Order: sequence, then C-alpha cells, then structure tokens
Amino acid sequence: MHTSTTSTAALEPWSIEQLQQATQGYWLNDKKPVGQVKRILTDSRDAEAGDAFLALKGERFDAHDFIAQVAAQGCEIAIVSRPVDADICQLVVEDTRLALGLLGAYRRQQNPQLKVIALTGSSGKTTTKEMLGSILSRLAPTLVTRGNLNNDLGVPVMLLELRPEHQYAVMELGASHQGEIDYTSKMVQPHVAGIINIGTAHLGEFGGRDGICRAKSEIYSHISEISIIPAADDFAETIRAAVKTEKSLSFGAGGEVYASDVVLDAQSSSFTLNTPQGSKTVQLPFAGEHNVENATAAAAFALAIGIGLDDIVAGLEQAVGAKGRLNFIPHKDYLFIDDTYNANPGSMRAAAEVLAQQQGIRVMVTGDIGELGSSAAIEHYKLGRDLVSIKGINFVVAVGEFAPAAQEGARSTQYGKKMQAFLNQEQALPFLIDLIETHQPQPMSFLFKGSRFTHMETLMAALMEKL
Repeated sequence: MHTSTTSTAALEPWSIEQLQQATQGYWLNDKKPVGQVKRILTDSRDAEAGDAFLALKGERFDAHDFIAQVAAQGCEIAIVSRPVDADICQLVVEDTRLALGLLGAYRRQQNPQLKVIALTGSSGKTTTKEMLGSILSRLAPTLVTRGNLNNDLGVPVMLLELRPEHQYAVMELGASHQGEIDYTSKMVQPHVAGIINIGTAHLGEFGGRDGICRAKSEIYSHISEISIIPAADDFAETIRAAVKTEKSLSFGAGGEVYASDVVLDAQSSSFTLNTPQGSKTVQLPFAGEHNVENATAAAAFALAIGIGLDDIVAGLEQAVGAKGRLNFIPHKDYLFIDDTYNANPGSMRAAAEVLAQQQGIRVMVTGDIGELGSSAAIEHYKLGRDLVSIKGINFVVAVGEFAPAAQEGARSTQYGKKMQAFLNQEQALPFLIDLIETHQPQPMSFLFKGSRFTHMETLMAALMEKL
C-alpha cells in the first residue's frame, strides 16, 4: 500500500513543535530533530533528508519494517506507533493512521482563508470534482483531490498539500465503510458539501442502498454553510432529513439548479443551465446525460460557495475529463472510448448510452464490477440484460468471473446473441480481432469499461496494437 504525497509545488514546512502538537505524540528518549520538516509522507521510496516518514500499518504490510531503509536514505524523522531499532528520531503516537488524520486536520485549520467544497456519491464524483476544479482554478489557486485519494488515508494526504495561496479546495470523499465519511468530512471542515447520488457501488460493504445512503449522509453533520441535495435521487427525502444547515441548495430535475433543452451529441452536449441567479446556455465538452447531471451538480456546489453564473459556465466549458473517464481516442479507422478508470452498475449503463451515440458498429467491452458482495451475480445478470437491450449497441463482450452471469441476463432477452462472455482478457482478444476483420471496412466504435482491478485498459491497448 503506497499512498504517495508527492506534489510538484513546494509544500508548507512544519516546525518540530507543530508536528508534536498535531499528532499528540512524544519523542522517543527525548531525541528531537532540529530544523524544519519539509514534508510528511507515507511512501518509503520517496523519503529523503528533511522529510518525516509516517509508518502506516495495513492488513498485508507494515511500514515500520521500512524505517531503517528511510534512515539510510537520509530521512531523519519517523512517526511510529511502536519504537523501532533504527538510528532515526522517532515521534511515537498511539496510531499512525489516526495521526495522519490529525496532521491533515491541523493543516486544514491552519488555512482559515480556504473555502472548502466536499462531495460524495456513488458515481460521478471524479467528473464533478474535475468540473469544479475547472470552475474554481480559473479564479484562484485551488487544491483538488488527485486520483483516488478520497478515503481515510487519501484525504489527509491531500490536506497536507495545502499552502497559504490556496483559496479553494475541492475534496472528494469516498466511503467503503460506515463512519469513514464522518471521519473525513470532520477533518475537511467544508463550507459547502453534499451527496451527488446514491447508487449501487459498494453494495457488499453496506448491505444495500439504505446503508449506502446512511454512510454518505454522514457528510451533512460537518457543513458550516450550505448543504447540497440531489433533488431527483430516489433517496432525496432521506437525504433532506439528514441536512443540519439552515441553508440548502438542490440540483437535478425538480431542483433549484437544473438542466433544460438538453442536446446530446456523440462527444459533447449542450443545455440550458437554470439557477436562482438566472439561466445560461452551456456547451459542455462531455458526452452523455449523466455528465449533464454532473455539470448541474458542479454548478450547484459553485453557486453555494459564491461563484457567479458566468464564471461557472466558463469553467464548465473548459473542463477536461479525468484519464480513463470517457476519453475519446481515434485510432486508425476506429474510435476507442477509454472509460476504464472504474465502474459501478449505474456508470456502466450511462457509458453504454454514450457508446450508442457513436458511429458504425458499436462494441461494448466490459470487465467485472467489484465490491457488490452477495449481490454480484444478480447485478451482473441485470447489467447483461440491460446492456444488450440498449438500441444502437451491436455487441457486448463481457470479460471476467461474472461474465457468465451477464450472459445469462442477456439471454433472458430477445437480444441474447449480442453478448459474448469470456473468463479472461486472453480469451476475449482473439474474438475482438475477429470481430474487426469480419466487419471491415465499416467504421467501428469500442468502449472499454470495468472496475479498477480488472485493468480493462490492458485489453484496449492489446487490441489497438493489433490493428
């Protein structure tokens, strides 16, 4: 488990006193370092002189084993939950995982100039976060959650990157267990925060969508100004009941910030953004109805933090998608859509609708969806049934352990022949090559999507190489 804190900008240094004050630890044998601490990091490979190495302990690793190594690299400080036999100054704390949270919270409190947005949801978090980053960073220096640093370790790692020039922060909060969002949102202290949607991601951990809603709703306990509510969500009423702030702002159909006159093109969309501040047309460089919804969510968060409508529209129109999020890649005579960053049942269906808008023979290549617990087989069955039923999709190639379940779902419809199931990528590749050869010289569009662990980008790259 490596959570890198490496950032391109110079970080705000820590004094030895601040380090001890924030972590509530003690120096082993009273052996204190001198000078300032350049940065705090959790990846032993990057540790060098001037750093403090924080030793995390996970289920399958213990970074206390790397302390002699970081000392040899010139690192003079280790934050530990048990003393280690190494020539290094050791700040002993009760629990290094909690100490990381305390350090993140301390850094957040030291930046009172900051306006903070926090968001959570089952799908669309990353895209909404990128859209908000585009809106706010046009106006002032903005810290935006990088990659998937959205859990109880990733959130404090991001907060450690705060600098005095930052005026805004957009923090994505994820939940893989009850209490995690309570912990991270308390650390982040957002002015404006809310849920984008309640889907079926992480069903396994939460035992159903009610549990997911409870876990995500923890965010509403720590907002100082305005709560954001998804008006069209199945759980909108439950979410409203969790709101504790006097002010709230809702988005989506039936909300105060919503889209009308929506036009979906193959690789972009346009709509009228309606808000309490007026209405404006948006030319959005993202495809799919779900991304119009993400844009209205981003607009609601930005309005709530005091951004004007013109600046919101300009930011949305300049937004760029995250890597592996519906990236359109023309290659030879074919279009490849890379949506391999991650997947849940809702985002899988939304991606299929985007593929259905493309040209030529349309092929969806899906990997397994993880973290569905005991619902995995039935969820894949329903997905197979739904994907082949989407008008405009010619073939679905399912890859992975649950591909047979998806194929069963497909066969429960009249479109069963559209789906092929393979247990691994090696088996799927020859079929995809054959599919291309059979349909030459017609144009073809491929969309690759699966949960992170399935590495569907590997199969996409292998196919592109064969063309």
